[in-house]
Amino acid sequence: MTRHDDLRQKALGDLQKHHVLMRNGHFDFGNGYHGRDYLNPHQLFRHPSTIWRFAQDLLDVLPASIVDRVEVVAGPVTGGALLAHTMAGLVDSRREISRERMLFAPFATGAGGMGGGSHTLSAFYQGQVRGRRVLLVDDVRNTGQTQAQCAALVGEAGGTVIATAEIYDRLESIIDIGVPNIALAEYKAPENFPQAACPMCKAGERITAF
Repeated sequence: MTRHDDLRQKALGDLQKHHVLMRNGHFDFGNGYHGRDYLNPHQLFRHPSTIWRFAQDLLDVLPASIVDRVEVVAGPVTGGALLAHTMAGLVDSRREISRERMLFAPFATGAGGMGGGSHTLSAFYQGQVRGRRVLLVDDVRNTGQTQAQCAALVGEAGGTVIATAEIYDRLESIIDIGVPNIALAEYKAPENFPQAACPMCKAGERITAF
């Protein structure tokens, strides 16, 4: 097992330790579906030291060729932006002091993004990414749609996304934006069920509280 494998295995355990990945419960997702596993990325950001440690490990599993080339770290609010800000600082701490300092760009939520998407990039941060190589990060990758929207906004602003990365990949992505994607931890959750057909409900299992 390589050091990267060790980091990924440790990260998966830490996600459960910090109640980010909650398994073997009976969760009501609030959208008409129930399931055994629940992902609560907000738990990552309760303590700044937690996200700082995950960010360091994610940086360690990123290929050196990507880390060396990146000029801007960008991410969608809230979790992705906090992760991006942390990683930008960590990249600078590992580089020669004579190199140009790393830039950071957050994507805001709201209508007006590429193709009517749910994210936007302000004029100021469009200037940050213009003509630069961007590492696009997020706390969690689900379908990949958020990454695709943000990558499109970077392209509109004249920047280039060279890779995407996340702390946790649910292995449910349906979109490929054509650049390397690196996850610190991977885990495919079991099947979710419509509430009316939920076997846990039928068995009388109480909803898991947290």
